[in-house]
Amino acid sequence: MTVSPGDIKGLHKYEILLLKTLERLMKKYLWVPEENIRKSSRLSAAEMEYRLGQLMEKNMVKSSSVPYRGYQLTFSGYDALAVTSLVRNGTVTALGSLIGVGKESSVYEALGTGALVIKLHCIGQRSFQSARLNRGFMPEWSHFPWIFASTYSARQEFEALKALRKGGVNVPIPIAVNRNVVAMSYIAGVNLHQAVLEEPRAVFDGIFENIKRAYELGFIHNDLSEFNVMVDGDTVWIIDWPQWIEPTHQNADDILLRDISNITTYFAKKYNIVESPGKIRDMITGKQ
Repeated sequence: MTVSPGDIKGLHKYEILLLKTLERLMKKYLWVPEENIRKSSRLSAAEMEYRLGQLMEKNMVKSSSVPYRGYQLTFSGYDALAVTSLVRNGTVTALGSLIGVGKESSVYEALGTGALVIKLHCIGQRSFQSARLNRGFMPEWSHFPWIFASTYSARQEFEALKALRKGGVNVPIPIAVNRNVVAMSYIAGVNLHQAVLEEPRAVFDGIFENIKRAYELGFIHNDLSEFNVMVDGDTVWIIDWPQWIEPTHQNADDILLRDISNITTYFAKKYNIVESPGKIRDMITGKQ
C-alpha cells in the first residue's frame, strides 16, 4: 500500500503523537492495548478514540479486538512518521507524485534544496524471515515487529550509497535517512528497460565499469537487472542497493555471476551484444 501525500500533510499533531506512541509500544506488544496508548499519550479517552478512528480511515493504523482491543501501525503510518520527520528537519519541503513501485519499496518525487526522490522501504511480512536470516541487518530481539525491518533495509541502502558515491560509483547522492525512508538526489534519466540506446556498447561497458568499482569498494549489488539501471545518453547510474552483500559472502561468486548474467542476457536479446558472464566476472574480481 502506498502512502497519500495529502494524508501526511493533513495529519493533526495528536495523530502524529499517537503514531509515535504506537511505534514505541510496538517494540513490547504485538497489538498495543488501548489503555496503554491512552496512558502513554496522555490524551483523553474521547480524543484518543477520535484520532485513532481518523488514522484508521487513512489506513495508517489497524485494530484488533481479540484477545483485547489493541492497535498496530501499518506501513502507511510508519511512512507518515518518516516523511513528517524529514519535512520537520528541512530535508523535504514538498512531496510529489508516486513515480515507481518495486517489490519492496515505493518511490516519490520530492523537493528539498533541489529535486529529490524519497524511497519508502517496505519489506513484506512474507519476506521478513528471509531478510532476517539472509541479509544480516536486523537485530536478534526476542520481539521484533516485522514492519520495523524496513528501517534496517533503508539504513543498509543509505550506508551503501554513501560509500559508493565517495568511491566514484555512479549512484544517487544520499541526502538523509529516517526510519524506513531514504531521501536521495533525483536522477534525470530513464530506466534501462525503457530506453532505446543510441550507443548500447558504451552503456554496456559503463554498467560493468561501475559494478567493478563497487566490487573493489566491497559491494556486490545482489539484485542487478535492467530495472535498476538508469541511463541518460551513455551515462549510467546503478540504483536500488538495499540487498548488497560483501565479496567475502559465501555465495558471492554465484550472486555476482547472476547479476552479470541478468545484464548480458538483456543486451544480447535487445542489442545483439554477446559477452561471456563468466569472463566479465573474472574481469571484475581480478581473476583473469
